[in-house]
Formats: sequence, structure tokens, C-alpha cells
Amino acid sequence: MTEGMLRRKFLQLVGSGACVSFVPALMAQKPGETPKPDATLRISPVEIEIAPGKIIKTTGYNGSAPGPYLRFREGQRVTLDVVNDTKEPEIVHWHGLFLPPEVDGSEEEGTPLIPPNSSQRYSFVARPSGTRWYHTHVHAGRNLKRSTFTGQFGMVYIEPANEPGQYDAEYSLCLHGWQPYLDAIGGEGGLEAAYQSFSINDRALGHGEPIRMREGQRALFRILNASATLPHQIALAGHQFTVISLDGNPVPTPRTVDVLSLGPAERVDAIVTMNAPGVWIMGELDDQVRSKGLGIIVEYENRKAAPQWIAPKNTSWDYTLFGSVGEASEPAQTMPLVFRRKFAGNNWVDHWTINGKEFPKTDPLLLRANARYRLLFDNQSDDDHPVHLHRHTFELTRFAGTPTRGVFKDVVVVPRRKTVEVDFVANNPGLTLFHCHQQLHMDFGFMTLLRYID
Repeated sequence: MTEGMLRRKFLQLVGSGACVSFVPALMAQKPGETPKPDATLRISPVEIEIAPGKIIKTTGYNGSAPGPYLRFREGQRVTLDVVNDTKEPEIVHWHGLFLPPEVDGSEEEGTPLIPPNSSQRYSFVARPSGTRWYHTHVHAGRNLKRSTFTGQFGMVYIEPANEPGQYDAEYSLCLHGWQPYLDAIGGEGGLEAAYQSFSINDRALGHGEPIRMREGQRALFRILNASATLPHQIALAGHQFTVISLDGNPVPTPRTVDVLSLGPAERVDAIVTMNAPGVWIMGELDDQVRSKGLGIIVEYENRKAAPQWIAPKNTSWDYTLFGSVGEASEPAQTMPLVFRRKFAGNNWVDHWTINGKEFPKTDPLLLRANARYRLLFDNQSDDDHPVHLHRHTFELTRFAGTPTRGVFKDVVVVPRRKTVEVDFVANNPGLTLFHCHQQLHMDFGFMTLLRYID
């Protein structure tokens, strides 16, 4: 498939038209003129109708939620203007990109907040290639109308120098929960976020246009879990997924699975061969969550019927399936990070510690440039934790006791009462934030900084 064909096919993308926006290269300017940005993101109140009469009032980008789909070439110098039309300070984090801390979009690293009714210009080189995303990175606390509980999220795709193009159609799917509230899950203990409704892109299951396919097509799905707090397991009834990338990074061993499992902030790129004509549901395994909207209809050409949901038989998910065999060489240093819960009382939000301390009192991890380090995540709690390292990519080297190689990510879900080991090279100097991507965990202590000392 030629590059031109890829561009013509490039977006049969699902959901709102506002979810997709091809960004052209920066146009030449006249001498003395201020360069025009490649794109502008405008933060403002928005209303989206995810189902007839079900209107979500939130904050989004460019009048929509998700925000525009941004697509750049790897190595391209990108200039973006972010305009804050809200009454609160805001910030945009460019998740998964290798950026300097002053533009990464983290106040803890030193990126400046964008004051109300003002703007900020971001300029950076787009790298690495793959499926990335952008989202707000402000503190929410108990205010579930702030930060990642809102509609402030969108996908970024960084085109590699050589796009393989081994598919016929490409779809971008953002999973999100709406109308959050604090609830004592299970009837006791600390409060967690629960949701009244869900959508894929800006529509709940059964509303909006279906994904229309032809028999024999190979469809590439780029799926993002943009939830503030919840993991999701996704299946497409009657079909299987061939996973080719995790968090935008190609896996050494593509595998075919029945279910995709994504913690908050994780991305999966998977190809589906459309070989089961009919009308099907792609959606969340949890019946209650799917009934609240987390799904989309997949309709074959010339097929009209009630959409079918068939629960998959095999729901297991294991990162090591996609890796290669082998033990990693010894790093320059291993840094243990122990995760624990601090009970804050019934009907309150619990706090979290790393090595016994809450942020901002956590001890920074000290790095020397270009050395390779191993982070040993020791989860001594009963929650799974999707932990994220800013501005770097890490390699999974041991997952719950199983050695593995070659799976590179920027978020990994550390299972409850398990350990995970990852290696990374300290090759992007500057303050670097590490945190759990579950918004309530991050806001209540689950963060620390990595600091370069040379």
C-alpha cells in the first residue's frame, strides 16, 4: 500500500468528526510574521450528547470530547497553541512523547500552568513514533469535575519514517466514563470513583454511527483507555485481535487474543480480520459497564440485524505473551519502589505511599545520564496500579515472577500483591515524574520525581 493510499484511507475513524483532525506541516511564513501553529487546542466548557437526551456537560478541547486527533511525522518540529477559555488554571500533558520537562505538561516537572483566559505555545520535536495521547494533568482531589474526569483527552499519532500499512481501514477508539461520583465500593473502606455512563469516543453503545466493514478487510484499531480511574477489558464478538503494539511501541511477538485489557492511560494497537459477517458489539466484558454505554456496533456490509454480544471464552491477558524469551542484563542500579495504601477512614479517600512517603515528601530517585536503571515495583496493596513514567519508555524485564524481554511501554499495570521489574535508560535529562495513573491515587500521594544529577 502506497503512502498516498494510506493517506486516502487514513481516516475512516469512528465517532464525532471532531475526534479526527489531520494536522498539516507548518506552512512557510513571511519575514517578520509570527509563525502559525500546526494546531490550536482551545480548552472550554462543552456539551456532548452521548445518547438521545443524555447530555454530558464537561470541559473539552475545540468544542468536543475527545479532542481532535493529531497526526505528525516523527522528527517533525511541531508548534501548538493551547488557549484556556476556562476559569481555572490548566495544563496539557503530551503523554508518551520524549519532551523536555518545560513542555511535557507536568507542573511537578516545571511546566508552567496556563492561567484562565490566556494561552501557551508548545514547541517540540514529535518523537517517538506510535500511538500517543494528550490530556490535562491538573490536580482533581475530590472534585470530579476536574482533570481526567473531564473530556480533556485526545489521541496523537506519530507517523514512523516507514509506515507498514498492513491494513485496509484504521479506527481510533477512546474509552471514557462520565458523570463520576465518589462511592464506598463494596460498602466499606475508602471512597472510589464510580460512573453513571460510558462512551467510546463521544457516543454510548447503540447511538451514533456503527463501524461499517466489508468481509475480508483487515481493520487496525488504535484503542486508548482515557478513563480517570477504571481498567477496561474489550472484546469484539465473533472476532479476535492480533496485538501489534502496546503503548504505541511494536511488540516483538504479535499474538492473537480474544480480549484486550487496558489500565487507565494504556493504548493497544490491534488488527482484526473481518471474517464473520453479521452485526456485532465491540465492548466491555463487564455487563453492567457495557449496558451503561461502553461499546460500539460493528456492522458488515449488507447486513441488518440486532447487534449480537457473545462473551469470549478466554479472558486472560498477559504482557509476557507479546515479549521474547530471555533474562535482561544487570542494570547499573536497581531501585525498589514499594506501594502501600494509607487508610484515611470510612467514607473518605485513602492516601498512597511510595517507600513509606506521600508526595511531595517522597524521596526523588537520582539518575546519571545514559545509565540503565531497573525499577522494581512492589505492590503491597489490594489494588492494581497503572504506573506511568513521563518522558521515557521502559522495557518489561520481569512480570509477576516471569522474565521477559522486548515489550516497551510507558504505563504498566502492577497487579495487586505482585512485583514487576522494568528497565529504562536515563537518556532524557531533566525532572521526570512517576505516578499511578489512577487519578485518585495520584492526587492522594502516589507520585515521586526522578532527578538527573549530571
